[in-house]
Amino acid sequence: MADGTAPEDVAQAASDIASFPEVLSAQLVTQEQALKRAQTELGEFRDVFEGAVLPGSIDLRLRPGQRDPATVKRVAERMKAYSFIDDIRYGEEWIEKLYRLRNIAGIAGLILGLVFAVVSVIIIGATIRMTVLARAKEISIMRLVGATDGYIRRPFLVEGFAKGVMGGLLALVLTWLAQSLINKYVIQTIFFDARVAVLGLLFGALIGLAGSAVSVGRHLRRV
Repeated sequence: MADGTAPEDVAQAASDIASFPEVLSAQLVTQEQALKRAQTELGEFRDVFEGAVLPGSIDLRLRPGQRDPATVKRVAERMKAYSFIDDIRYGEEWIEKLYRLRNIAGIAGLILGLVFAVVSVIIIGATIRMTVLARAKEISIMRLVGATDGYIRRPFLVEGFAKGVMGGLLALVLTWLAQSLINKYVIQTIFFDARVAVLGLLFGALIGLAGSAVSVGRHLRRV
């Protein structure tokens, strides 16, 4: 903010900005607060900072889902409408690079996820196949006493479903351990929310069910 801005104008502007649909919070930072923050975060340069050397500002945090480069730039343009705003800084170049990196990582993660899903279906299918072949005599006897293919197939589908759920749980546990280590030694990250975790478990169960269904349907006819 420009020096000499009336406090009431700043307070009103902060309130207006906080009402933007993209904005999560708008925090007013006075010159004194900016000085204390700089002295705390940049302790090695503590003696360099003096009173009133840093300008006051309004710190914005955008809502989740509203942090892409286009939205950030749009909010920054709206901020320029206030006459007392002297400068707007949000690391435009860094935001674009990080967003591009995030998209690349998301695509790579999706491809790897699909590859691992196919591998999981193959492994679970091979396991169920060995189980079907090992119980060939039992299946023949069950057919002789009138058991339908659906009745015979059911236990194998339940087994594949259970293996898929256990695989999903194991993946979540390993992800949580990795996230804990990254938080401790690298940077702070956010773990999956409950909805994503449940979807992961359901996807694992679906993979297990699909692998067992394909394998049983193929090999049950040979028994």
